[in-house]
Amino acid sequence: MKEMVEELEKLLELEDRQQLRDYLDNLNISDVEELIDEMPQYAARFIEVLSLNRAVNVFRILDFPTQQRILKKLPGPKTGELINELPPDDRTSLFGELDGDIVKRLILYLPLNDRQQALDLLGYKEDSVGRLMTPDYVAVKKDWDITRVLAHIRTYGKDSETIDVIYIIDDKGVLLDDVRIREILLVPPDTKMSDLIDNRLIALKVTDPQEEAINIFRMNNRVALPVTDDDNILLGIVTVDDILWIAHEEYTEDIQKIGGTEALDEPYMDMPLLKLVKKRVGWLIILFLSEMLTATAMGFFEAEIAKAVVLALFVPLIISSGGNSGSQASTLIIQAMALGEVTVADWWRVMRREIMSGLLLGLTLGIIGFMRIYIWTFFSHIYGPHWILVGLTVGIALIGVVLWGSLAGSMLPLLLKRLGADPATSSAPFVATLVDVTGLIIYFSIAVTLMKGVLL
Repeated sequence: MKEMVEELEKLLELEDRQQLRDYLDNLNISDVEELIDEMPQYAARFIEVLSLNRAVNVFRILDFPTQQRILKKLPGPKTGELINELPPDDRTSLFGELDGDIVKRLILYLPLNDRQQALDLLGYKEDSVGRLMTPDYVAVKKDWDITRVLAHIRTYGKDSETIDVIYIIDDKGVLLDDVRIREILLVPPDTKMSDLIDNRLIALKVTDPQEEAINIFRMNNRVALPVTDDDNILLGIVTVDDILWIAHEEYTEDIQKIGGTEALDEPYMDMPLLKLVKKRVGWLIILFLSEMLTATAMGFFEAEIAKAVVLALFVPLIISSGGNSGSQASTLIIQAMALGEVTVADWWRVMRREIMSGLLLGLTLGIIGFMRIYIWTFFSHIYGPHWILVGLTVGIALIGVVLWGSLAGSMLPLLLKRLGADPATSSAPFVATLVDVTGLIIYFSIAVTLMKGVLL
């Protein structure tokens, strides 16, 4: 990469447009993208000098902030060419991110038919399959023979997003089935398309959430899936490259939310400092105020702590164990939901598993906690003559807190999903804070029960 940057700097100094174009056109698309990341000040110039097809292929894989910067600096004619050559799904995705005024200006570069198409795609909800689909596909009638189908593919296939899959429709445009190109090539020329229908069609609805489409692609080995309306009319297709991009965005957003922050709209290094702080401060304030409840909980047991100060020594141990178990459970369930392995309907099965695992985990930590106190009595008298009660209190409290943490961490994502919220919002810090407060109550309640009349 260093050598490429140095070579480009020499070409830029020479100001020889043709040499620069030849050099960039001979690089891989991914190399040009990396060069734009290394030399962002020349991003618009690189796109401008590239041949149109390569410029489009580079532009469509750039992140949105970079695309936005390029569009601001790119000359009008090149902008028009770029917008016209972008695939409809990529164009819709770009328009969906841009401000309305900019979209109004860019959409004027499109021919009338493409302009209407873009507006139609933008009319679907932002997180719907309709925003991902492209109307560039090959569809044939069920009564056509293979000879006619191949002629149709030769004529219109070059404008299609993919010809790996061909779609069979009736006279009204209703989708009947999809057929892989391999099946068409391996049958006699006089075979009718209706003979290839196997009724194993998998299709998406235009209003389906994108998250659902990701799961369907994950469970089926498809390069593309058709998109229909409520009347089963074929509207477009969604290809696996778009799904992979959306899956990456969803994964990144979930990871950020699990970490206890709002999802970032831009790459971390491109995010203005104040905007980054704003994204993080909200959750920090909520968690800070929530953690104040721990002081309230400890204040409620102030008298007990005054009589048995030794109890305070184990507060960090108790609340961290509960928070950790809750964070583990929350992360596992959110990931399982994202992969389609767990749904809201599975809540009882999840609860049963977490009760058993929480008990076993708590028992393990409880035994370790008790043994730690037992072993320490050989070296110190800090726990006094009633160390067995202290050990039992800590051990039993660990079982209860870890069990509660596992239940809270696993059930919160499912509850939020049931309420229509994002499960990732039940992030690890949020679960940990919740279990911290309730864990103290569990700990001191067990202490009062076991030590009443002895230490308390």
